[in-house]
Amino acid sequence: MTITRDPVAPSQRQRADGATLAVVFAVIVMLVPARLIIKGLPFALTPAEAVGLLAAVWWFCAHLTNTLGAAKGRTPVRTAIYVYGVSLLLTYAYSSAGFLPSRELELADHAVVTSAAMVAIALLACDGVRGRDRIDVVFKALVVAGAIMGLIGAVQYLLNFDLTRFMEFPGTEAQVVGDAILQRNGVNRAASTASHPIEFGVVSVMVLPLALHYAFHARQDGKPALRWWLCCALIAAGMVFSASRSPILGLTVAGAVLLVGWPMARRIRAVVALAGFLVVVKLAVPGLLGAITGLFTNLSSDTSLAYRTNDYDTAFAEIRRHLLLGRGVGTWYAPQHVVFDNQYLLTAVEAGLLGVATFAGLFLTGIWSSLRAMWRAADPSTRDLGLSMTACLVIPLVGSATFDLRAFGIVNGVAFLLVGMAGALLRSQTKEISPPVAPAVAATTPPGGRAG
Repeated sequence: MTITRDPVAPSQRQRADGATLAVVFAVIVMLVPARLIIKGLPFALTPAEAVGLLAAVWWFCAHLTNTLGAAKGRTPVRTAIYVYGVSLLLTYAYSSAGFLPSRELELADHAVVTSAAMVAIALLACDGVRGRDRIDVVFKALVVAGAIMGLIGAVQYLLNFDLTRFMEFPGTEAQVVGDAILQRNGVNRAASTASHPIEFGVVSVMVLPLALHYAFHARQDGKPALRWWLCCALIAAGMVFSASRSPILGLTVAGAVLLVGWPMARRIRAVVALAGFLVVVKLAVPGLLGAITGLFTNLSSDTSLAYRTNDYDTAFAEIRRHLLLGRGVGTWYAPQHVVFDNQYLLTAVEAGLLGVATFAGLFLTGIWSSLRAMWRAADPSTRDLGLSMTACLVIPLVGSATFDLRAFGIVNGVAFLLVGMAGALLRSQTKEISPPVAPAVAATTPPGGRAG
């Protein structure tokens, strides 16, 4: 006798929703090499940015109907996203109304499109990811994608072999041709799928607190935890193999947040685990820790640091010309202009003081929302997730002072996704009034009548 299982009722299946699209974005933005753009378009658009534009369509349609499950109530994160988007539009109107060379006007047009894609991703996450279970789906996708990035980076560093050369996708082409493996102080610097080792390292640090959250709570819930600890190890390895200062700074500020909020027993385990990880790196990869330490001990003779600080006079002179709204987002570009390696300076030049305030306000609002969700949560897992999200969002807030975040597509995309997810987490802990999803209309025609 053959035993068959009853199919899952349609009402019990998980419908594709905002979280589904957020997962698609997370996988594409982290695992599709950053150098790839879509073929055949009049301007450069990455696959992740294309998903962001699709998210804009979804979000707009979701707020015209009650059947797509988007949240309708107010939230601080959505307000911050609105304010940021309006500030970009004001800057675009101001800069395009004045005289701009044709090249800079094209760059401003391009920046509006790509910025709209990132704003849409944040709105999609904030309004479209409903409930703690769907939040976990998105975050677990980020963690697994971060672990795969770490694995690719480990192969680049240890074997001097770039897997991303073989990661070509139909309909895409390389925007730039460059090495994914650089060198500094005699050691390799892996970039994985990112455009630069700095970006790879910062992305790794940004998802590491989430990986630790799922590793610790899998063990506490009696679920398999080894897979999550393996993800933690690969992500941490990616951070180290980037051999950059910015990830270490990010780890410092994120670690401070976590150590303040964690219970004492977990603090001790974390410190022991960190010490063990450093010992393994020291034994397995001689010279790497010394090279990273040298980035901080030789600051007085570091040419890259001197190059960054020497640009301040140029930045301040340009800021004074367009104090409030800036000269136009995307119009300060290399090699025509010097590179600041400081997103706050670059934003002040391109979007003025209003742009700086709204840009920083995004992350500050995300941090506040994560903390508020943590304080409101009744279960320990959600409280710990709020703390982990706070640690994640502190990294781009502080790190934007050491590198130009918006110039790196992966970091920028993950940062905006995390801001939106902070709003989603706060929604999950707040009683909100939102219209129920309308039941599906039967496709059959009732007897003796016509289908309405």
